[in-house]
Amino acid sequence: MQYVDVACRLLLLTTFALALASKVTSRTAWREFVESVRAMRVARGAAARPVAVAAAVAEALVVVLAAIPLPWAGTAAFVLAAGLLACLTVAVVRVVRRGAAVSCRCFGASTTPMGVQHVVRNLVLLAVALLGLAGASAPQPADLALAAVVGVFGAIAGLLMSRWDDLTALLRG
Repeated sequence: MQYVDVACRLLLLTTFALALASKVTSRTAWREFVESVRAMRVARGAAARPVAVAAAVAEALVVVLAAIPLPWAGTAAFVLAAGLLACLTVAVVRVVRRGAAVSCRCFGASTTPMGVQHVVRNLVLLAVALLGLAGASAPQPADLALAAVVGVFGAIAGLLMSRWDDLTALLRG
């Protein structure tokens, strides 16, 4: 189970780091993210900005906690990631049920409207967070080389998760 912890940490660290970077790298990116929060009707009017800030801070905390190689930090990262992903999944489901054409700004300037594929992505990430939580209580990996390989696999999986829209488009097309 200790290798599950490593893989899940790196997957979530990579995914949330890329998501956060896509929101805060420019004023335009941040403005578009805040507007997507407003369009999702997660928060209306002036409340959209504090909700967007809270989401970005939560993403940053997941990244920092996942990077700390201590069991308590992994547990905290997985719990925070699971809570954030549960909230995001509910928000996306609400958008999809409404039939609204809201662009998914999770990983930058995507024009892909939120849909079932985004719900699936979030549920996969939620499952990773819960699996990581189960593995977080395991002792540290004994074989550092294997832990490194598993960590690289997790990071690559995180990169793939950040390109979910492109991957689902390839599978459809």
